Amino acid sequence: MKKIAVILSGCGSLDGAEIRESVLALLALEQAGASYKIFALNQDQYHVMNHLTGQESIGEKRNILQEAARIARGAIEDIANLNCDQFDGVVIPGGYGVAKNLCSFAFAGSQAAVNEQVLAKIRQFKQQRKPIGAICIAPALVALAVGSDKPTLTIGTDSDVAKQIENTGAIHQPCVSAECVVDSEHKIVSSPAYMHGDATLLELYSGITKLVKKVVELA
Repeated sequence: MKKIAVILSGCGSLDGAEIRESVLALLALEQAGASYKIFALNQDQYHVMNHLTGQESIGEKRNILQEAARIARGAIEDIANLNCDQFDGVVIPGGYGVAKNLCSFAFAGSQAAVNEQVLAKIRQFKQQRKPIGAICIAPALVALAVGSDKPTLTIGTDSDVAKQIENTGAIHQPCVSAECVVDSEHKIVSSPAYMHGDATLLELYSGITKLVKKVVELA
């Protein structure tokens, strides 16, 4: 049985991990016959958003690990405890938390910084030739980490975001939410998911399932 690490960026599409993408990724891993363990950064998230109004909750603070534990039902560990040697691959669901908490792509595009712990883990998986699955905006994080290797990945069809990704050295390939892009050479698999805001849950399920299945096959 393949063992896959899952990295969450909080809980909630506007300031953490996208909940639907995260749950569908976990479901797909079980369906693919893989086991998984969930990890998150143990630090405050960039900011807190009111998901009803879409406005920032000024003065409120939340911890990324504690928030991600909502999705993991408490079965989660500090990313500092993620030993890449013990896993066959990694999957990173999307949500703005990826672009705000794990890196600063939401604010600085291709010039963004990546959290040092997250950067180290992604590069370790890449160096060990273990597959990386990136959902929604997570391919931008992967591009920031290993774009100089020129992997092929997708964030869908947003030309502005695609340009920022290509500025890192990565190659962008347009894709719909129901599909995924596979870079077999670099063992990176990506799917747009809610980068297409009008994507249906069925389309998400299709694309994420294909992504996870390929990650497990490449592991």
